[in-house]
Amino acid sequence: MSHLTLTPKISEKAIGLAERGIYVFEVPTDTNKIEVAKAVEVAFKVDVTDVNMIITKGKSKRFKQIKGRQKDIKKAMVKVKAGQSITLFEGAK
Repeated sequence: MSHLTLTPKISEKAIGLAERGIYVFEVPTDTNKIEVAKAVEVAFKVDVTDVNMIITKGKSKRFKQIKGRQKDIKKAMVKVKAGQSITLFEGAK
């Protein structure tokens, strides 16, 4: 397994979920749930109980006559075992 980059998503909704033990990360689009669960367990030393994935489609944009599109974003919502937490999100409150 290659090294997976986990980018934490810090927003009001993500902070609200973090209080319930669900943490949101932006991951590469070719990743699956098993890879994300293993990467979070190794990186943060927690037990992952559930992983949900969401793909947000990129918006169509236009700059003068040039049409383009933003990239798709894949988010992983990772639930950790009760009583455990990821300290990265705790400081954002």
